[in-house]
Amino acid sequence: MYFETKQNFMSYPFKINSLEAYNKAREQSVKDPEGFWAEIASSFLWKKRWDTVLNWNFKEPKIEWFKGGKLNITENCIDRHLGTLSNKPAIIWEPNDPDENHRVLTYRDLYNKVIQFSNVLKNNGVKKGDRVCLYMGMVPELAIATLACARIGAVHSVIFGGFSAQSIADRLQDAQAEYIVTCDGAYRGNKEISLKAVIDDALVQCRFVKKVIVLTHTRTPISMIKGRDVWWEDEIKKVETMGNPDCPAEEMDAEDPLFILYTSGSTGKPKGVVHTVGGYMVYTTYSFVNVFQYTPGDIHFCTADIGWITGHSYIVYGPLGAGATTLIFEGIPTWPDAGRFWDVVDKHKVNILYTAPTAIRSLMGFGLEPLVGKDLSSLKVLGSVGEPINEEAWHWFDEHIGKKRCPIVDTWWQTETGGILISNMAGITPSKPSYATLPLPGVQPVLVDENGMVIEGNNVSGNLCIKFPWPGMLRTTYGDHDRCRTNYFATYENLYFTGDGCYRDATGNYRITGRVDDVLNVSGHRIGTAEVENAINMHAGVVESAVVGYPHDIKGQGIYAYVIYDNTHDDDNLTRLDINQTVSRIIGAIAKPDKIQFVKGLPKTRSGKIMRRILRKIAEGELENLGDTSTLLDPSVVEEIKQGRV
Repeated sequence: MYFETKQNFMSYPFKINSLEAYNKAREQSVKDPEGFWAEIASSFLWKKRWDTVLNWNFKEPKIEWFKGGKLNITENCIDRHLGTLSNKPAIIWEPNDPDENHRVLTYRDLYNKVIQFSNVLKNNGVKKGDRVCLYMGMVPELAIATLACARIGAVHSVIFGGFSAQSIADRLQDAQAEYIVTCDGAYRGNKEISLKAVIDDALVQCRFVKKVIVLTHTRTPISMIKGRDVWWEDEIKKVETMGNPDCPAEEMDAEDPLFILYTSGSTGKPKGVVHTVGGYMVYTTYSFVNVFQYTPGDIHFCTADIGWITGHSYIVYGPLGAGATTLIFEGIPTWPDAGRFWDVVDKHKVNILYTAPTAIRSLMGFGLEPLVGKDLSSLKVLGSVGEPINEEAWHWFDEHIGKKRCPIVDTWWQTETGGILISNMAGITPSKPSYATLPLPGVQPVLVDENGMVIEGNNVSGNLCIKFPWPGMLRTTYGDHDRCRTNYFATYENLYFTGDGCYRDATGNYRITGRVDDVLNVSGHRIGTAEVENAINMHAGVVESAVVGYPHDIKGQGIYAYVIYDNTHDDDNLTRLDINQTVSRIIGAIAKPDKIQFVKGLPKTRSGKIMRRILRKIAEGELENLGDTSTLLDPSVVEEIKQGRV
């Protein structure tokens, strides 16, 4: 099959362009899900058509989409566009420093660079099925390396540049990744981060790593170990001296793994979510085109980092699968001033802006001054991702950025879902502030009570589950399939459990109400409470700790830590800084507690279980109605904690 992108509105046979078409697609996807997804998948380029559309059961779990189908995702993201889009921008790169020149890679440029780096990987011993860790700044080469791995059938695992050496070592060991691609350093606002030095620290524990390929970016002085470390530029020159040989795309089965992406869970150890080639490709492209109502020629600006799933799906694979122009931004929204996003929109005539509520709330705090003189008239669609957007931020975004003429898509999804599951479609289905609204066709959400009984009707709340598979969902957690079963499929029989609470209103719109497990959502990033507690407990003076979330004006949810210390410290503030430094070293700065309260004891039941419900209420400032404390081993602890709240 061949899907040839053309420069007109009807380029995508699966694009929904009316409310009537949405209702029809949703009905068809429930009545005949296999026929529905087979028709969409037929729009893509396959080397061999699949044998079966879907095999599944949620008990094991076992999910297989388009099994037996042969393809390579890079042929769908790059090669198939060369006939019509060869000279069109695939990637626009806006650097951290606004005075530095931006870069534009056409589809032909991207093809050539992916072929080149695919050969670099092969020259350095990387084979189909090998795991390659990518730890880089937000530079075009990160997207190139990602696609090069996919082209030769290597499994990429991108690690966000804010993680510590210990976090990297944990992930390298779990994936047994023998190859690393990194930069000498990265820029983030007015900071320079030495990425290679962090990799060197991680590799002290990971002697199995064979090669580290290093891109020159910041010219930070770094250590290069003979036999292990090689420069990106030198390796490219070797390929050029070979006459830039071609690199035919490796034939992959639809169910072969594409990437591993680590995410926090309710236990201390991050889990490697595995996504596979065929279903992920179909779902990300389908959801990208429909949610954002992408029209060929539009400039799509997703402000996420490629180290997160949002960057994988809606900076790299979804947009490129649709033949779109995707903008990669190296900097941060507040440097050199709080008008940087608006400068980027103005400069590149951005049509779609997809960002996080945390960023919006942060920019709201600077007032309207940074918007003065910025032309935002190119914007057609605004998007929100990472957490539910509160009404105040929604209205500010709508009024001051969209000028009340740009639909806002409030997208709900997860690392595990691969793509957007619940969202309005821009200008097609109605929006409602603070609501994700309606599921995409092919997505079948249900609300259940604590016993797993389905809650019917509207104006109801429950735990959000999905009752039927969709192509973009995770297949396993790397090296530990039982963990996948336990985390997502064991809580409720024959359902995928999202871990989120949800309200369904009178018209069937869904509103996500927050996590119902021990996972925090901080600035749109999921952080396990156990992971933070483990890091705090590594600090020499800490006896025990308990971590909960609390409402935070900017981040949405902040981290509140209750810490039992050995009483040898004199200065609480200095000790707090020391504890935060420990957390930064073990996990990364994103996991640092916002508040640390020193306590003499924690509210525990007689069986030793910490009553987090009580700690959560105190952190939220609700000091009166704490519920039943009679089952506590020592109820007096609660009063003491209330008095010492920070």
